[in-house]
Amino acid sequence: MKKNNQKIIDKRIEKDTMGEMEVPLDACYGAQTQRAVENFPVSGIAFMPDFIKSVIIIKRSAAIVNSNLNLLKKSKMDFIVKACDELLDGKYNDQFPVDIFQTGSGTSTNMNVNEVVSNVANSLSEEKIHPNDDVNMGQSSNDVIPTAIHVSSLLMVEQKLLPSLNVLLETLNNKSDDFKNVLKIGRTHLQDATPITLGQEFSGYAEMISNSIERINISKINLQKIAQGGTAVGTGINTHPKFGLMIAEEISRYTNNNFSESPNHFQAQSSQDAAVEFSGSLKTLSVCLNKIANDIRWLASGPRSGLGELIIPPVQPGSSIMPGKVNPVICESMIQVCSQVIANDTAITLGGLGSVLELNLMLPMIAHNLLYSIKILSNSILMFNDKLLINLQADEKKCNDYIEGSLAMCTALAPVIGYDGAAAIAYQAYNEGKTVKEIALEKEILSEEKINLILDPTSMIKPK
Repeated sequence: MKKNNQKIIDKRIEKDTMGEMEVPLDACYGAQTQRAVENFPVSGIAFMPDFIKSVIIIKRSAAIVNSNLNLLKKSKMDFIVKACDELLDGKYNDQFPVDIFQTGSGTSTNMNVNEVVSNVANSLSEEKIHPNDDVNMGQSSNDVIPTAIHVSSLLMVEQKLLPSLNVLLETLNNKSDDFKNVLKIGRTHLQDATPITLGQEFSGYAEMISNSIERINISKINLQKIAQGGTAVGTGINTHPKFGLMIAEEISRYTNNNFSESPNHFQAQSSQDAAVEFSGSLKTLSVCLNKIANDIRWLASGPRSGLGELIIPPVQPGSSIMPGKVNPVICESMIQVCSQVIANDTAITLGGLGSVLELNLMLPMIAHNLLYSIKILSNSILMFNDKLLINLQADEKKCNDYIEGSLAMCTALAPVIGYDGAAAIAYQAYNEGKTVKEIALEKEILSEEKINLILDPTSMIKPK
């Protein structure tokens, strides 16, 4: 007898080559999907919709190509395309429950999509559309899943990551211009160094993002080469010789991107080098973003007992016990994202080691981590831009106050009185609690006019 809080789920019987399976009555998938659900109760994490969408795009494109090649009846193609369009509209997003930690080829997810597409198509058509014979015609999980990794990653990069990075770059360039006249002390090893402008500091951040965009654009080129057409092991068995070329063209047409058939299907299916390479560009971006967020966190420390050169916009109370406290929470969120992406890159690199003979056997894990990295980077970059950078301000007085007392001001004296003489002035200034200028004037090493000219911080921010 069922307890009151237990839901009674109606079942139906579905069959596959291994026999009968009970499937939830309202499920659009079939026996193979249900077997995978029961076989892999691992993480409760299913593929991201972006990945499933790319597999559906492959099915849609394959139906069109197979029909054009006179291998699939046009009537069947029409209903497969209609079914895929409904799925791409998001009407059946809950029908893809297979855990990412599944068969290393991703066959379970490929069959999940095949079953859902065929069942939806069958609900629209009087013809019987088979998940393997029709929806999966000319394909194998071994070329579908690698292709979906490339397609989904490239689409997310083009639609989400690069636009967010371009927004960030524009804001950093604007801040560099806004802060171009704000003099401050530079720091190396967390110790005083020679003067710099806040604008120069931010120009470095902007250049890091510009270089990251360039690296991503270079590494994404190999994502445009897709494995589709190689079928089981790269030979193209059970597909038309023109299928790989034509489906790359059809996917390109549908997505408005430039995909091409891989020049070597054995490489495309036996390795995941392109994914490993691209993940590396995301890792490098994360290192850059971490540096920017951490620098701002340090420069905004205080506000009265830290560096306090930057004033971060308050977005939420910083403490449950200390009233009025404002913490650099946006920086902290970004830093956590960067750490996660770097960890994801390690997993993807290990996934690349899963390439054995004719197939990589860590495809689902690679796909999930790569798309997850793109997603959280894209979202956190916009968060960082909108909630912190745009309204970030400089405390110009605090920036200027540090300069005069810095012992590193003696650096400008070294070319005139020598390194040892300048060092002696710095040590004396430190021991006596005075400024470099005060000691230089007391020792009368040069005229007052000359000392003032040499120790003018505005003369130290460019080559001289």
